[in-house]
Amino acid sequence: MNIPFLGTWRKKHGLAFGVAVFTEGDHDPAGIAELLAECELLRSQAHQAGVELDDSASSLEALDQLLPRWRDDEESLPWLGNDAGLYLGSVIVRTVSGAAWEIWPNGQPVVRLTSGREIDVVASGHTWASSGAPELSQLYAEVSED
Repeated sequence: MNIPFLGTWRKKHGLAFGVAVFTEGDHDPAGIAELLAECELLRSQAHQAGVELDDSASSLEALDQLLPRWRDDEESLPWLGNDAGLYLGSVIVRTVSGAAWEIWPNGQPVVRLTSGREIDVVASGHTWASSGAPELSQLYAEVSED
């Protein structure tokens, strides 16, 4: 996707090619969580559809109910999938006790549960954006039971 201002914004905020990139020196969990929660494209699309993303499980259900018009746009699909995964992760981190962001050595953000299980929420977001299954709310329900 070639949107100049978006590319500049993502580079400024540590994002490259739709995936968050972090280095060994990143040690501010609150700052990382805030950055990962931005999900600007997803929030814009949700807002246009009248869905408020308030970092709750019910907002994941509302996203699951959206008509997937984005699937017709091959350029925005990867960005939207990335945002959907990061939003899912943000909801999990904010609402599931003990869940936290973990950054793999390659810079990929994942959510680590107290059980030690790591959830690749970005991969889940891409799958959801391209096929709608599994639903974000279903993934949340499974994770919140761990």
